[in-house]
Amino acid sequence: MRHIKADIAIAGGGLGGCAAALAAARLGKTVALVEETDWIGGQLTSQAVPPDEHRWIEAFGSTLLYRQFRQQVRAYYKQHFPLTPEARSQTYLNPGNGRVSRLCHDPRVALAVLQEMLAPYVVVGRVTLLLRHRLVQALVNGDSISSLQFLDTDSGHDVYVEAKYFLDATETGEVLPLAKVEYVTGAESQKETGEPHAVSGEAQPLSMQAITYCFAMDYVPTGDYTIAKPENYDFWRQYQAPFWPAKQLSFTTCHPITLQPRHHVLFDDEPRGPGVTSHWSARRILDKNNFAPGFAESDITLVNWPQNDYWLGPIIEVDPAEAQSHLQAAKQLSLSLLYWLQTEAPRPDGGQGYPGLRLRPDVMGTHDGLAKYPYIRESRRIKAEFTVLEQHVATEVRGKAGAEKFPDSVGIGFYRIDLHPSTGQVNYIDIGCEPFQIPLGALIPQRMENLLPACKNLGVTHITNGCFRLHPVEWSIGEVAGYLAAWSIEQGHTPRYIRNSPSQLKAFQNLLVKQGIELDWPHVTS
Repeated sequence: MRHIKADIAIAGGGLGGCAAALAAARLGKTVALVEETDWIGGQLTSQAVPPDEHRWIEAFGSTLLYRQFRQQVRAYYKQHFPLTPEARSQTYLNPGNGRVSRLCHDPRVALAVLQEMLAPYVVVGRVTLLLRHRLVQALVNGDSISSLQFLDTDSGHDVYVEAKYFLDATETGEVLPLAKVEYVTGAESQKETGEPHAVSGEAQPLSMQAITYCFAMDYVPTGDYTIAKPENYDFWRQYQAPFWPAKQLSFTTCHPITLQPRHHVLFDDEPRGPGVTSHWSARRILDKNNFAPGFAESDITLVNWPQNDYWLGPIIEVDPAEAQSHLQAAKQLSLSLLYWLQTEAPRPDGGQGYPGLRLRPDVMGTHDGLAKYPYIRESRRIKAEFTVLEQHVATEVRGKAGAEKFPDSVGIGFYRIDLHPSTGQVNYIDIGCEPFQIPLGALIPQRMENLLPACKNLGVTHITNGCFRLHPVEWSIGEVAGYLAAWSIEQGHTPRYIRNSPSQLKAFQNLLVKQGIELDWPHVTS
């Protein structure tokens, strides 16, 4: 048994957790950052998803610390990789030249940069980093948490972390049920929220966005890298959801906005008709043309496609056996997609399969070649002092007025309200959103005094989670939570008091601005 004391304990070492640790450490506070896997970085690393960002990200619309992370990723490539002169000269280098991100890069590079950013505070002992530690219990005294209990999965020993403030930066809001914090899951009803796209009938707390086990692959056309046939391949080969236009394993998917059939080819250079897109360059994390001739044998692409979205059941709010069953099924879906691509996918020449597709377990840092952790799009969400609704941010509702202005703004974000198909067998909900502010009230639980959300678990709904769940917004949530916990300790006031005291709120917002956090958008149109 081991006991650790810190000013601030952070459960979860994803993007929000890392940002929170950096923020608190910068203000001189001691931090215990505890992560279940052996990689910090969450969405970017253990889930292997390059950053989904808005079109102004290079100039504004994120925190200074997040921009520093992005700059260091590019600097890492320029320092350590044999880039071509053309690539090296690019201010806004995109290592993979992926279409969906201006910074498509290898998860191992993201890991290295995050470790580099935390290193000064780890070296001096201000940040204690615990990897491979799983949260098992929260000890609560009234409306406050006194400690969190973790299991060291290497040694089998328990670790107790005591702190003044606790941040839940886990991917699924794991602290909330253990600490008996009031929270919601799944899809709220229209009668609860009044949101136009909420469920018209009763709420569906088990209807949550699909998870995805991502994987990386390259292509060596002269080789045969076909994997063993996955155990559940025959099921996935014939499976078609009632709301989906084709079988799951096909090159036909559903357009997220129009919900019409959408057709794809695998490679960019394959012949295709109007409106047909290629999968290969969507989330390509290494474009071999950016590097010296002969350095890379192939491009590397990250497979996070509609075809390996898993929506047959949730992995939270169900018993452990059912959750594990869905996790294994999601893995089987991803492996089945790869096997289908290698053996049965239709080629333009009339043949079937691309056996030269090679799974890259080295990129994922795993034996099975799949990401260490599923890509989580939706978490448990606190019942907060203020909940952001569709009516506050959606283009259809707001029109030319833009998003609601919040006097307690502690940051900004922007992305479409993008919901993947859900475990309630509901298709995409993908609607326009206006550049929005993050209200401090969404970070304040209705009752708990020393717990803050630092990931996707703040006061949003099933609908608005769709625009709050992306990388730079999660980072902003975590960073603000870190500053808020540190500021609360310094001032001797609770986060609730700080939000509801005009002078304290103003002082805290001034602190955020000094730390490089933008509280409002310049004049932009979505």
